[in-house]
Amino acid sequence: MAKAEALRPEGRGLRHRTVAAAVAEAIRQRILAGAIPPGAQLRQDALAEEFGISRIPVREALLQLEAGGLVKIVPHRGAVVSSLSVAEIEDIFQLRADLEPDLLLRSGPRFSAGDYAELRALRDEYSAAFAAGQVDLWGEMNRRFHLGLLRHAGRPRALGIVSGLLQDCDRPTRQQLSLSGDVARADAEHTRILDLCEGGDVPAAAALLRQHIEHAGRSLMDLYRQSA
Repeated sequence: MAKAEALRPEGRGLRHRTVAAAVAEAIRQRILAGAIPPGAQLRQDALAEEFGISRIPVREALLQLEAGGLVKIVPHRGAVVSSLSVAEIEDIFQLRADLEPDLLLRSGPRFSAGDYAELRALRDEYSAAFAAGQVDLWGEMNRRFHLGLLRHAGRPRALGIVSGLLQDCDRPTRQQLSLSGDVARADAEHTRILDLCEGGDVPAAAALLRQHIEHAGRSLMDLYRQSA
């Protein structure tokens, strides 16, 4: 009996962590889909009532989202969906433009036939999501494609930084693609980058990748300035 009692707190803690992870993922998907806009306040009591749970796992979920950069814990306001300034967007896209072409120069020569097949399948998924108007999938498809291009670079730290940058700009990138109508352009440039790599001209593919990133950054900053 004493042994069973001793296990209960740990079991309760595990359940809280599991529930917190599920709640964090549910809120994360809403944020990434734009259902919860930047600057919106996330009230623990309202979320607890909605999910039918106590506030403890909700608090843990919000802390997980804060660690992932999607939420900020603000004094006197609680949890607020994070947003990026024009300066932050400029910084993110400048870093991407500096890092990704170099990583592609290292990664491209190592592509196998299987890599090209996988990258073209990802490109096709992106095209299908575009044709279906599935805006919520564009950011994830874009992230997977870009990371797929760079995965053989042999620079895990740099790739980790790029992965974080792509996650940071997921929501604004989908906004930029949706409002600017640049999805078709991005799709065509993804295809051209693959064609250049497969044709053996990786430097030209890296140069196009830089232009691709810089254009997206400029377009997004223009949108942010217009809405300011």
